[in-house]
Amino acid sequence: MGSVLSQKMTFLQPMLPESATVTVQPATLADIPTIVNLAEATWEPTYRFIISKDQLEYMYRVIYTPASLQRQMSEQGHQFLLLHYDGRPSGFASFSAKDAGTYHLNKIYLLPSHQGQGLGQQLIKAVEDIIRSAGGSALELNVNRYNPAISFYERQGFQRHREEDIPIGPYWMNDYVMRKELL
Repeated sequence: MGSVLSQKMTFLQPMLPESATVTVQPATLADIPTIVNLAEATWEPTYRFIISKDQLEYMYRVIYTPASLQRQMSEQGHQFLLLHYDGRPSGFASFSAKDAGTYHLNKIYLLPSHQGQGLGQQLIKAVEDIIRSAGGSALELNVNRYNPAISFYERQGFQRHREEDIPIGPYWMNDYVMRKELL
C-alpha cells in the first residue's frame, strides 16, 4: 500500500497561546533522528510508573533504534507524522493499515512539557483525517491497561474493544485494544 501522506496540516489551537502555531506533517526517513530524540524525551516519563525499568529499556531498544524505525517506515508500512509547536518538533504519531478499512495507531507521544494543551488531540485528528481520506472506517490502538492515557483516548471517542496480552521478548504487554469508528 502506498503512503496516504502528502500534505502539511496547520492548526491554531485555542488552548495554546494565540500566537502559537502547530503544524503536523508527514515524516520521512530523514526525520528518524528527530523521532529518536522525541522518543528519548517521552518514553521513560510515559512508562516509568507502568512497567519495570528492565522492560522499559528492552522495549525502547526494540522499537526506537534507527534501524527499527527504518524497518517500520520502509517495510512494515508505518506512516509517521511529526507535530511541530512554533517550529520545534514536539511530538509524533505513527499508524498503519490493518485490514478492510481498519487502521492501527501504533504510536503517539508528546513531549511531557507539551501535554495537556490539546496537541495530542490534534495529532489524533490528523491521523483520522488521513485515514478517512484513504477510505478507512476505523482506528484501533493498544494501550497498557494501567496507562492513565486511557482516559485521554476515551475523551477522543475510543472505546475499550478487548484485552490483549502480547509477548515482547521475555516480557508481556498487557493491553486494552481500543477502537473508534470513523464516521
